[in-house]
Amino acid sequence: MNLRGGSKCYSLHIGILPFIVLVLVFFGYGFLSHRIQVLGNSGGETCMAIRQLDVPEVATVSRMAYPQSKVLTSTRKDVLVLTPWLAPIIWEGTFNIDILNEQFRIQNTTIGLTVFAIKKYVVFLKLFLETAEQHFMVGHKVIYYVFTDRPADVPQVPLAAGRRLVVLTVRNYTRWQDVSMHRMEMISLFSERRFLHEVDYLVCADVDMKFSDHVGVEILSALFGTLHPGFYGSSREAFTYERRPKSQAYIPRDEGDFYYAGGFFGGSVVEVHHLTKACHEAMVEDQANGIEAVWHDESHLNKYLLYHKPTKVLSPEYVWDQKLLGWPSIMKKLRYVAVPKNHQKIRN
Repeated sequence: MNLRGGSKCYSLHIGILPFIVLVLVFFGYGFLSHRIQVLGNSGGETCMAIRQLDVPEVATVSRMAYPQSKVLTSTRKDVLVLTPWLAPIIWEGTFNIDILNEQFRIQNTTIGLTVFAIKKYVVFLKLFLETAEQHFMVGHKVIYYVFTDRPADVPQVPLAAGRRLVVLTVRNYTRWQDVSMHRMEMISLFSERRFLHEVDYLVCADVDMKFSDHVGVEILSALFGTLHPGFYGSSREAFTYERRPKSQAYIPRDEGDFYYAGGFFGGSVVEVHHLTKACHEAMVEDQANGIEAVWHDESHLNKYLLYHKPTKVLSPEYVWDQKLLGWPSIMKKLRYVAVPKNHQKIRN
């Protein structure tokens, strides 16, 4: 009896279940329709707010039309455009800046530009900043980090929207060589304390230069160095590396890829921090051993980039001295050039 009674009750529940589901669906649809109507009557604002909460915000991607790359046609046949470790070498004609600008715009990239204006070198700062506003990372967010012992002498230069200047007061040194070498220490310290929290990439530049043509996001990479204008066509034996084994900057004569300029290098903040910290520590060790590398911080930069290969190499278009070297046909553009000066007068 108990078993049969339980069977009837179970059958009754099975018969009622479809009806219950139908009722729930009907009333649920009615409630949902009412909610949609209420949201629609609010001018779409509430509905839009819900969509913004549910869907991650992404940058708008614009349609782009540009010539297709040709696999069987080299963009430059007169120069090396790729290193043996597959890092691109950036020359005019090897990149499409419109494509690159869009990619970095989507990433909302901020670039930091460090420059040292110590003692008399502050006189170069106005031209440096004015030409940077014309040619450096135009259309992107930029923070100029000016290291100086003369903050009151930093000029007021009008800056475009999204760009600002930060003055960082540092001490000076009697010898210009010491000023040059302590750049690595300062960039390393501020990378850890500040730059990591404010910018995505760092570009480290000399102040006694000016921008004379486009210098943009084509240079950005995890770690980049620039071919020295005096040695881009030379053999490694002719490079002015530090050749004394006692120095931490020592490079044997049968080693070396390129000779890199100390006046223009950079990369991600993390990689620049690693580079500058390593170079500073090597210089401290040299000092303890009573030796100074032949070309100071540039010698240590070359040692670092030999064993920590840059992910991008810039052609001498990005560091040039037109007064000393003229304008050879291989240079389609001169982008960052030396300002004529009396070195002896400025350094002393």
